[in-house]
Amino acid sequence: MRCGVFLLTLLASPACADQISICYNYGCAAHAPVVFAGRALHSIQALFHRLPDAAAERQAIAESIGLFETISGEQTPTWRDKGGDENDDGIDGRMDCIDHATNTTAYLKLLEKHGWLRFHRVLDPVKRAPYWVNVHWAARIVEVATQQDYIVDAWFFDSGHPAAIFTLQDWMAGAHPHE
Repeated sequence: MRCGVFLLTLLASPACADQISICYNYGCAAHAPVVFAGRALHSIQALFHRLPDAAAERQAIAESIGLFETISGEQTPTWRDKGGDENDDGIDGRMDCIDHATNTTAYLKLLEKHGWLRFHRVLDPVKRAPYWVNVHWAARIVEVATQQDYIVDAWFFDSGHPAAIFTLQDWMAGAHPHE
């Protein structure tokens, strides 16, 4: 590739590359770097182009989490993760809710860093504990205009599926995407 064409390619891309660390194998037992660059990053950015409101941005967030997981799965064994915890059978790359909450928060912070979130801010993950044996963690965002907290939860689905988004109140009450 000629120097000028290479420079034009770099200038046309939304960013050269972003690297974040993700975790997996339950309780963040394993860590790996993942690089988001070029077309992958552009595909994610395109989801946030000209969104009219916060609801549309939440839909883009849900879809972007699926893309982030797909890209991460190309670089790590997390592509093997199945929804919930029952179907993972001890495989390398499995993720529990702690792994999902941690990784989803990292993905959301990357969106925030690039300025692609206009209607929401990223908050720390949150847990619900309806029963002492059933603690569940998820990523959290807040809508800037209303101060309504939302949960972004990818744990329910196989790797690469868009995340579920609930109000914090509904999620704390046990909301589940299959209900």
